[in-house]
Amino acid sequence: MLELGSLKMKSVLNKILKKKNKSKIICLTAYSKNIAQIIDKHCDIVLVGDSLGSVLYNYKSTKKVTLDIMIEHSKSVRMGIKKSLMVVDMPYNTYRNSSEGLKNAKKIMRITKCDAVKLEGGTKIFNTVKTLIKNKIPVMGHLGVLPQSAKNFKSKGKKKSEKKKILKEAKLLEQAGVFSIVLECVETQLAKNITREIKIPTIGIGASLYCDGQVLVTDDLIGLNQIKVRFVKKYENITKKIRSAIINFKNEVKKKKFPQKKHSY
Repeated sequence: MLELGSLKMKSVLNKILKKKNKSKIICLTAYSKNIAQIIDKHCDIVLVGDSLGSVLYNYKSTKKVTLDIMIEHSKSVRMGIKKSLMVVDMPYNTYRNSSEGLKNAKKIMRITKCDAVKLEGGTKIFNTVKTLIKNKIPVMGHLGVLPQSAKNFKSKGKKKSEKKKILKEAKLLEQAGVFSIVLECVETQLAKNITREIKIPTIGIGASLYCDGQVLVTDDLIGLNQIKVRFVKKYENITKKIRSAIINFKNEVKKKKFPQKKHSY
């Protein structure tokens, strides 16, 4: 299917492709080595998402995330991954045409040692995706709500015209050679239809349990990022635990209980 750069990468990718209609694919985001090390054992895919723009840098949109920012975080994440497929988002305005996309994708792959890149869009990126695949760069697609270009973050696929367009673009991306497609905030029945009609895996975020896998921003699900959106379930309140640790540290310092002799040289 794809001529990949390494046998290990090909093996990991093939395992993901074989999960189609059999077992769910687990995907989470990481922006640093520390988080990557924790989630790697439990994920099939680790995504260095340009969502780091809002999560870490407080940007109002992902458009301000630069190639250099993505590369630096990806270098850190790479050090924490041993088994998962590492995918890096290509940021806004880095793949406006095939030549620009290829140049920047090669740079990302070379410097970060990632396994694949992710691009948003359908028809507009068809030729770029084909060019990347031809140059042995695995690509993950992304349809539905497209954060890099969205004017609003309303769910997609409720209108008949949207349903037709998104389904058509999913098939187009499959034809171009992507190994999977993220469906963001896509209406349930449409997500189900796409998953049924294409042979590659779909990864949902706010797109129902009918997708072949699910992705969430790790900071959201552990409660570190206090975002409130419909598709996020908070599995832990890590903010509360961090606050407790900080208060304990402060109190021990003030009461001269820390550092003890065993913490000193």
